[in-house]
Amino acid sequence: MSDEDVQAKVSNSSAGAGGVATAARLAKAGFEVIVFEKNNFIGGRCSLIHHEGYRFDQGPSLLLLPGLFKETFEDLGTSLEAEGVQLMKCEPNYNIWFDDGESFELSTDVARMKLEVEKWEGKDGFERYLGFLQEAHRHYEISVAQVLKKNFTSLLSMTRPAFLRHLFPLHPFESIYSRASKYFWTERLRRVFTFGSMYMGMSPFDAPGTYSLLQYTELAEGIWYPKGGFHSVIEALVRIGERLGVKYRLSTPVSSVDLDSKGRHAAGVTLENGEKIWAGVVIINADLVYAYNNLLPSSSYGRSLQKRPASCSSISFYWAMDRQIPELTTHNIFLAQHYRESFDDIFKRQLIPSEPSFYLNVPSRIDPTAAPKGKDSIVVLVPVGHLLDENQGIGRRGLDVQSKQDWDAMVTKARETVFATVEARTGARNLQSALVKEIVNTPQSWKDVFNLDKGAILGLSHSFFNVLCFRPKTKHPWIERLHFVGASAHPGTGVPIVLAGAKITSEQVLEGFGMEKPWDAKGLKGRGEAKEIDRIRALPLLSNIHIALMALVLVFAILVARSW
Repeated sequence: MSDEDVQAKVSNSSAGAGGVATAARLAKAGFEVIVFEKNNFIGGRCSLIHHEGYRFDQGPSLLLLPGLFKETFEDLGTSLEAEGVQLMKCEPNYNIWFDDGESFELSTDVARMKLEVEKWEGKDGFERYLGFLQEAHRHYEISVAQVLKKNFTSLLSMTRPAFLRHLFPLHPFESIYSRASKYFWTERLRRVFTFGSMYMGMSPFDAPGTYSLLQYTELAEGIWYPKGGFHSVIEALVRIGERLGVKYRLSTPVSSVDLDSKGRHAAGVTLENGEKIWAGVVIINADLVYAYNNLLPSSSYGRSLQKRPASCSSISFYWAMDRQIPELTTHNIFLAQHYRESFDDIFKRQLIPSEPSFYLNVPSRIDPTAAPKGKDSIVVLVPVGHLLDENQGIGRRGLDVQSKQDWDAMVTKARETVFATVEARTGARNLQSALVKEIVNTPQSWKDVFNLDKGAILGLSHSFFNVLCFRPKTKHPWIERLHFVGASAHPGTGVPIVLAGAKITSEQVLEGFGMEKPWDAKGLKGRGEAKEIDRIRALPLLSNIHIALMALVLVFAILVARSW
């Protein structure tokens, strides 16, 4: 391998979570890395909105799967703590509010969960809850080891024995709702333990049962909030990258990816201002469907991606309140009375439901720096359908918007519904009069600001034939030295999942150059040699009593045989 290969310049399009993590990893491996970002801020959807002392997380507002964050920082030779990232545990995880005035508190506290579950399903219900956790634990551990940390470059990748033997235990061909129904016998608890599929942008009636791993990580590892907002994690990765030599150019949109004369290798990028940047490798962190259809030569594959099922979008409100709302905890879920119908409106009709379920976050409840003293900042995410083409029809349920989706009407409908629902279920009063500033994101603004295809906030759907080897690859199918990282590439959406994808993509780039992975050589920071008392020993399969009984049975069998 030549010195020229080692010093090859990497051009990274977009500075989202996957982009900044990949940039830092490749810089650590010795590459010269330049990141181009169309906006004047870093982090993509993991960015912040500020207003006169109020702070809002524009996208993610809770940190799950903390082990994947820890691994990313350790691979880069540091830690979350060393980089000044302070994680605060949210307790309880959520308050879930129902239309009949009841609520359910989700928590990592086993004693509290025992009371909550038994309240609705009795003593046997808690035992079934533990069974659900056991299944979700298997989904989690298998998925992390065999999916999130492995690449699936072809159909043959799925025939790996280590993966194949776990395929059916992952329950990919059953929905989360159907799996939960085996453990929870009331409709109330089935809803409590399936709403999390919204984080994958899917209905619980369609999302593969595998994704109960999300409920598991929340219940077993907790929900965390980075002090200063989720963006503090991204800022830390940017600082690490800059120490390693990564250069960031903000407000610098990329207009196209340049190829060599034969169209077989990526050769750099052309910026919107006409400037051309040579690079030996190009990493695209922009929305993958957008990139294939706007940054690369037109192709049937790129057009086919636009026809694939996409995740939902959202109407997101960012509210500055002139007082605190004590009835609300950090994370609140308000579930629709007509649960299944509300998801059908979103995912089958691409509308806002007539009665939507929604998520309400009060960051100032756990982090007082998110709002001025004595006041609250509130973020409300109302899942809605993604953008439709003008010639696509609209179903009969939900808000009738004729041939075009009327987002102004939908925003008004969503705002009125949220205020009315929160007041009716929590007892809070006069919320609208406490509102001093409102900022709104709609599917159209998600598309315009972040180039998200159809305004789908979580990229492509995560149905079975949109994951594993069926999901768009981390490397372009026929253009060499062109790679992808982000929500619509393998392994999928969500910040921790994208961080796992950044590692996969980075290692694929290094393999292409025949380079070693620098994080493999970092050494294990264990406790040294285990003490005798700490050695793991498998129990014998049979106890002495079992052996004695088997011996008696054998003697008896011999005596009977002789008597014949």
